Amino acid sequence: MRILVSGASIAGPVLAYWLTRHGFDVTVVERAPTLRKTGGHAVDLFRPAMEISAKMGVLPRIEALATGTSRLTMYREGRPRPTEIDLTKIYGASSDRHVEIMRDDLSEIYYDAARDDVEYLFGDSITAIDHGGEVTFERAPARRFDVIVGADGLHSNVRRLVFGDEAGLTRFIGGYLAVVSAPKALVNDAEMVGHVGVGRVAAIYTARHLDDARAVFLFRSKQELDYDHRDSLRQKGLLRNAFEGMHPQVDRWIGEIDRTPAFYFDAISQLRLDIWSRRRVTLVGDAGYCPGPAVGGSTSLAVLGAYVLAGELARADGDHLRAFAAYELQMREPVHLSRAFARGAAKGIIPGSRAGVWALTRGAQLVSLMPGSLSRAVAKLNTKGVRLYDSMPVPDYTGADV
Repeated sequence: MRILVSGASIAGPVLAYWLTRHGFDVTVVERAPTLRKTGGHAVDLFRPAMEISAKMGVLPRIEALATGTSRLTMYREGRPRPTEIDLTKIYGASSDRHVEIMRDDLSEIYYDAARDDVEYLFGDSITAIDHGGEVTFERAPARRFDVIVGADGLHSNVRRLVFGDEAGLTRFIGGYLAVVSAPKALVNDAEMVGHVGVGRVAAIYTARHLDDARAVFLFRSKQELDYDHRDSLRQKGLLRNAFEGMHPQVDRWIGEIDRTPAFYFDAISQLRLDIWSRRRVTLVGDAGYCPGPAVGGSTSLAVLGAYVLAGELARADGDHLRAFAAYELQMREPVHLSRAFARGAAKGIIPGSRAGVWALTRGAQLVSLMPGSLSRAVAKLNTKGVRLYDSMPVPDYTGADV
């Protein structure tokens, strides 16, 4: 059975790995000419993604490239004295098994896990998909596949081609995220420095193995801003306006956007599709159910979704319609819970009032001061809140090979 996967970031390589292990013939097409190394930001892997990574044999490499950020120096806008926060306590409260890693590093690790068993078509993209599985490419000759999977992110090309008007069913949840590459000397290893004010948050961090630091900016907006997602000049202007006059440190970070080798900007939006499959095509990860960048645990959700899709295709012995139905049933609850969590997280992480700023800093400080055992015990009572991702089950597909 021949399966085409569009996208080589996170979900695509994980899906390719498990499909090949279950006995499928896999091709991955990626628009970029090589594996993307675009700067990006740190992502969180929670218990389910950690378990799946362990099954793949890549967990030691993931842990070796963890950012290692363990403390946060947080300034409230207008206040000269910072609050010191022990991030290991925060992570411990949210998950029993957690790693923060740069997105590019994680993508490369997953890619390496199955690169010798998968056909990769870099520098190409899908231009058409017909009902029988015939796929037309921008450069490569047309070919027929039994299943086509869109793993190509929030702005999915496959979703646009197959779902038409429904492809744009997104819900803006009130904020924007930007990431800028900055000089490593601006922050110490293992430390994050942050500034929080009404409607805006800025922070900077690095990792031992990085050559640079990453400045992250989140800000609120009552309505969606007018820009093209490929127009970086317009995006940089919006970012400057949002953080003007926040703090001299933040001004310094913003000053890097004219020199940065890597820049990312996007709305914090949720994809609202409730059906991810049509005929021979299905979607996985952010292409099908992005809960919201930076607020919804989308990386762990993508890893889980890719693992489940591959397992259900194997369990159904290649009957893709039966597999798609089982995949959507298995992922429906995690997706809906992650959407609800992300909407609340967006409001909490980017406070909309002075009271919200106080609550965010004070809450983080209290968790930091608590004994770790107590904060974990309290957090475990809320499996739909901070413990949401740890509570998601990982099915066992042992023996389900085609």
